[in-house]
Amino acid sequence: MINLRQWQKEALTKAINWLVKEKESKHFLINAAPGAGKTIAACAIAKQLIDSGEIDRVVVIAPRTEVVSQWAEDFKFTTQRFMGKVTGRDEGLDSTHMDFCVTWAAVKSMARSMESLCLAQRVLVICDEHHHAAVQAAWGAGAGSAFAFAKYSLILTGTPIRSDGEDSLWLAYDDSGAIQQPEAGSYTLTYGEAVDLEYCRPVTFHRHDGIFNVDLEDGESVNVSGDRPANLEAGLKRIPGLQAALNFYRLSCTPQYKKDGLTPLLDGYQGTMLQCASEKLDELRMRMPNAGGLVIAPNIQMAEYMAEVLGLIENEKPVLVHSELPNADSKIKAFRNSSQRWLVSVAMVSEGVDIRRLRVLAYLPNATTELAFRQAIGRVVRSTSPEDDTRAYVLMPSFETFDMYATRVENEMSPGKRKHPAAPTTKKCPICSEECEKGALFCHFCEHEFHTTNPRIKTCSSCGNANSLSASECHACGQSFVTAFTISLEEAMRDGAIVRGMSIDEADVLISESIAPGIRRKVLSSNDQALVKLLRTLPDESWGVLKNIMNAT
Repeated sequence: MINLRQWQKEALTKAINWLVKEKESKHFLINAAPGAGKTIAACAIAKQLIDSGEIDRVVVIAPRTEVVSQWAEDFKFTTQRFMGKVTGRDEGLDSTHMDFCVTWAAVKSMARSMESLCLAQRVLVICDEHHHAAVQAAWGAGAGSAFAFAKYSLILTGTPIRSDGEDSLWLAYDDSGAIQQPEAGSYTLTYGEAVDLEYCRPVTFHRHDGIFNVDLEDGESVNVSGDRPANLEAGLKRIPGLQAALNFYRLSCTPQYKKDGLTPLLDGYQGTMLQCASEKLDELRMRMPNAGGLVIAPNIQMAEYMAEVLGLIENEKPVLVHSELPNADSKIKAFRNSSQRWLVSVAMVSEGVDIRRLRVLAYLPNATTELAFRQAIGRVVRSTSPEDDTRAYVLMPSFETFDMYATRVENEMSPGKRKHPAAPTTKKCPICSEECEKGALFCHFCEHEFHTTNPRIKTCSSCGNANSLSASECHACGQSFVTAFTISLEEAMRDGAIVRGMSIDEADVLISESIAPGIRRKVLSSNDQALVKLLRTLPDESWGVLKNIMNAT
């Protein structure tokens, strides 16, 4: 029998009492921090309901394909029952007795088949990352009709309040947007509690600061930093979109190149941010030899850029995954089971995906909501074993919104867990786990040869002392290391498009630019006048938006 954590045992007891003994409601909520072990807790509850003859089938709804695969593995491990992976094209589910997992996106097209299943058999539906199921949204509406007749529903979330303020399916909310689920019908485990109990690792936030010096026309320039918005002259304010473009976070998401326009600038904003992240990963791999890092980029262009920067810094290509690349889920799974250093992603590893060896996060996302922020933090705080003494590190722009979210997360931890630990004085052998001297070239026990890296330092221009690459000021004289990054007006202004009244995101503009020529050729060669008319009506910049809409249907 699987050995459950104490909180998982308590959640199991509470869920069975609420659903089966008291029969107060058929909905039970588990609100536990990302990485605390909600999946195993839910599988244990499902096993208890199966063993006691309360249900016939289990259906899990998960956010994406990779998470579906993880659910199937954990369900088999916990219950010894096979769990199938179902797509939106599967039919006749009520004629089988298989437990299965499906994505939220597929549920909408399977609503009728799911409803028939719930009418024919006693079904437990487990809703993973429940914030996807807004009552008024397509996924929530689909799940609402599909599982209206399920016997029980187990609702899992680590971020219970949607950033858009919408209510989620099967839950009641108060006027402030907080869940009103009865205390007896829910189990809550905060991130701070999970850290104190050592279910999750404590996190340290590194606010990567800098000053962008934006070159304007006629030799003028304007400075922008995280705490200093652009101060434009009256004449410059009349330039359409300039004030919005000179935003510190938008500039931090703008790739910087050398004068050739092709070679990434390693001493630019992203380059220095990733060099600090690389240094931190070096340090962590002394305690966890296979520790990995995750980069969350705002769009495909930036993901490819940051992957190139990392390759130049480390002389090792990172694993790159995004929606335009084939076999992304297989690449994520391969990374999980390897000792490769870096995974670069665009919103594909931000929720639900379990890669326990991740410890460093370089965070430059498209979505800047607290829900997305906490989900991302959850990727790097998962404990690997009782001996795990590592700490999670998040490197992010010094941006007011992120600062606010980070402060809330830090305040959840007890004072002792917020303290920054000293640099490690020993390192673990990746072969035998023996503790060795920090500077040892070979393990004294098994003679494994350690991989060595050159120390990453920067020299203070004021006093000449060497400092850690991630230091914000000189340890000897206090000289600030906040750097000014020069960026052209053209680069600053490239932030999406406003075409024929349509406001289009920069990521969609970039996709449009890559696919529009092919679409144009095919339409013109088809001689279909209706399509030709449509082509002339819609701007090229809009094709990325249309592609996303078609992929979602």
